[in-house]
Amino acid sequence: MTTTLHIDNTVRDYDTWKAAFDQYERFRAEHGVRTYRVGRVEGDPARVLVDLDFDDRATAEAFRTALAPVLATPRSRAVVIGHQSWLVDLVEARISA
Repeated sequence: MTTTLHIDNTVRDYDTWKAAFDQYERFRAEHGVRTYRVGRVEGDPARVLVDLDFDDRATAEAFRTALAPVLATPRSRAVVIGHQSWLVDLVEARISA
């Protein structure tokens, strides 16, 4: 079963946040992220949604634990104003043709 770590960030500046996010590509790969999606909320350019997909809940939980020290760094605190996350278990998926 796939588990997604859904992250809802409010950032000071998207471009600065995205540059920092991109520097953690290896970190994500080493911690089991299979795919990810980044989106911005219409009408609120400071709000960034990130979905990180994992093979299972245990790997997603371990990643969230590993992410906590990264979010606590001065660099992250300077860029991210607000952060919430939760785990979502995929129960059904359909790809339309």
